[in-house]
Amino acid sequence: MIKSPLSPLQSLLLVIASFVAASVVNIYPLSLDASKLRPMALIMVLIFWLIYKPRYVGVVTAFAIGIISDLLLDTRLGQQGFAAVIMAFSLRFVGQYIKQVNLPVAWTVATGALIVFQLTLWIVQYLTQNIFYASAIFSLLISVISWPLVFFGLHRFINKYS
Repeated sequence: MIKSPLSPLQSLLLVIASFVAASVVNIYPLSLDASKLRPMALIMVLIFWLIYKPRYVGVVTAFAIGIISDLLLDTRLGQQGFAAVIMAFSLRFVGQYIKQVNLPVAWTVATGALIVFQLTLWIVQYLTQNIFYASAIFSLLISVISWPLVFFGLHRFINKYS
């Protein structure tokens, strides 16, 4: 059976829908203890699209998603935007050297990108507010562990329609 490729508009709508779903995961109300274990869903989806659809998602989108994360998570405006841009640039750099992207490679690249994002966010928060949220390490670990869920959830659309 011949697979029908997604049109550019359908691809764009898929990307937007995945960001909307990830934002719901980011703001879903949880208890204080459980919220420390919440994965960085928006950033994980951003990383996926930066790896697999760089034509539609780039540095400008990373900045926009970072600003949206700032607004949703009540951090100072621009902190997550800056961290997302640094992460996107690092992914673009690493992406030049990757020839084939399967789950282990994508997981390794995503882990590195998540670490770059969190380290940048910690540095920016420390320099601008003189605060350090050590509990964010739990969110980082949960995000790294749950990356295959994002991969399989979104990768099936890429394989199914491209």
